[in-house]
Amino acid sequence: MSEPVRLGIDIWSDVMCPWCVIAYHNLQKALAELEGEISADVTWHPFELNPDMPPEGEGMSEHMLRKYGRAPDARMTERMRQLAADAGYEMRYLGPKPVPERRLWNTRKAHVLLAYALHTRGPEAQTRLKLALFDSYFQHHRNIHDSEVLFEIAETCGIDREESAQALADPDLVAAVVDEQRRVIETGVTSVPLMVIAGRYMIPGSQEPEVYAARLRKVADKLGAGEERE
Repeated sequence: MSEPVRLGIDIWSDVMCPWCVIAYHNLQKALAELEGEISADVTWHPFELNPDMPPEGEGMSEHMLRKYGRAPDARMTERMRQLAADAGYEMRYLGPKPVPERRLWNTRKAHVLLAYALHTRGPEAQTRLKLALFDSYFQHHRNIHDSEVLFEIAETCGIDREESAQALADPDLVAAVVDEQRRVIETGVTSVPLMVIAGRYMIPGSQEPEVYAARLRKVADKLGAGEERE
């Protein structure tokens, strides 16, 4: 029996992006379907949806009115929760009462920690941290701009507080995160999630599991045939 084809999957996303959570879990469903046929190494890349967000953050209603000219739509929120549930993710508050206000935060520090996790511990550790950040934001409404909150989240993923503090204070690491994001924006990317398979096959937006499975098979076939382009 032949070994599974191993593909690298790069994902540009923000930790406050609901479509990114849904896309990742749908990708995992696709990979489960392809078990024994295709496996993947996932690497996360920074994309700040609101890079100018102030330290105090912004309430969801206020943000929606300012940015889109409309209040949050309860039907859209419920649809998003249902799509997440279909993907296998609980996109609802799971913490203690009372439910804290849902706010948007500046995510630069979170992306710096994710870059640190990748450089020091590899893709699997980075993914553990990414998923912990998703959970902290969507399921616990935590302030993921607050350094102390980030230190606690990182500790659950095996990165101690001193390491995290040093990472956030490293100007070279911060500059690298900013530069990586600048470069992808300069290519014309304006929204996430964005997946790139094997360094060159792009899948924009959140897709259903069957779409990911079909695309991964197509890429594996192309690579197996030695083709360089679609």
